[in-house]
Amino acid sequence: MPDNPAMFEEVLSSSDVRTKSSRCVYCKGSKMLCGKSRCSVLARYFSSLGAKERIDRTELIGNSPPSVFVGRMGYPKVAVGPMIPPIDGDTSLMDTPERWVGLSIDEIIGFRSNLVRGMHWVDVGDVANTEKLVSRTRDLALAQQPPQVEAEFRRKPVGRLTVDDDVQPFGPSAPLERFEVANCRFDRRLEKAFFDTDLLAKDAVVSLYRSGSLVSQIQKAFSVGAFGLEKRRRFVPTRWSITAVDSQLGLHMLESTKTFPFINEFRVYETQSLDNRWAVIMIPSSWKYELIEAWYPNTVWNPHNDRIAIMSDHEFFEGRRTYASIGGCYYAARLAVNELLTRERRQAGVCIMREAHPGYILPVGVWNVRENVRKALSNPPHRYPTLRAALTHVSGMMDIPMSRWIRSSAVLKDALYQRRIEDFRR
Repeated sequence: MPDNPAMFEEVLSSSDVRTKSSRCVYCKGSKMLCGKSRCSVLARYFSSLGAKERIDRTELIGNSPPSVFVGRMGYPKVAVGPMIPPIDGDTSLMDTPERWVGLSIDEIIGFRSNLVRGMHWVDVGDVANTEKLVSRTRDLALAQQPPQVEAEFRRKPVGRLTVDDDVQPFGPSAPLERFEVANCRFDRRLEKAFFDTDLLAKDAVVSLYRSGSLVSQIQKAFSVGAFGLEKRRRFVPTRWSITAVDSQLGLHMLESTKTFPFINEFRVYETQSLDNRWAVIMIPSSWKYELIEAWYPNTVWNPHNDRIAIMSDHEFFEGRRTYASIGGCYYAARLAVNELLTRERRQAGVCIMREAHPGYILPVGVWNVRENVRKALSNPPHRYPTLRAALTHVSGMMDIPMSRWIRSSAVLKDALYQRRIEDFRR
């Protein structure tokens, strides 16, 4: 990292990055007082340098991945519009998180920082608006391949790289004056669901998933109000649409999962990515599910603490009625688990453990949870005759002592200590 204080002052004062930490100002990216191996402030800044010259204008031409964004600020009047990179050709990778597992944070930030967000304000219920800015945003969400987009903004795009634990990062933004979409061919599956105004939104989501549409495709179309009964269609903020689709698909699969026979052994699936470690424990029992996240000091959501922060949410067979405090990650991981159980036609108790280490310097979105749990479950599992044997394996791959995981877990404590009727028959 550079140790030029003048340059770092420029970074902190620029519109590309912001920080509220006085320690960052004192450190100036050279002393690493935060304990991280690299400075997240500078990582954001340098990721935007390559695109800065190309977007320093009021007109932009490029192939959208395709990508759209619906904001939530000011709801029910929200900003909708396309996300456009100053790049021609096949840009589909830039908004297909199903293809991002194995990429580095630098690579993800590198191409996501090129996406410029255009904004046009509409009422969420105004999905039938024939105004070109609205209808073309919807067309983009239904597109099959990256179409060429030409946009004119009211001012030059400004703003920092936007990062969030729910949505994928994206670059600067600006109000739209106009935008044109060329060679936009609809995905036939999405188009069919869009024109079926008698089809319930949840049925459209399930049908598209079964037909092979990517979850990320369904989420984009859901956000622009492309599904549901005609009079009930609404724009849905992007972060809400991501969780809504994950949750609805998971609940749909659970209707079958809960009727399947139990798995007949204890399993451990594992993977590592972006300095996150993942362990998925499956227990031969009726459906129960839990996600436990452990954030080391100097990670995204535990930036200045000297202790590991652990949080968890769970449900038993009856399900849950309140929104998970962990947020969208809970529903993304639940979907991934049910995909495997549906394929195997089996039922299980599931506990997912996530250790986030200091190398995870920036949040990259809920997709990170869904796709890494999918990745873990695509690997051959370690099989054990007892839960304690399975936990011994997990303790060898995680840094946090197993005793602390158990203290934080409702599912593991239930499996280890709850007496059952069959225990009295032995």
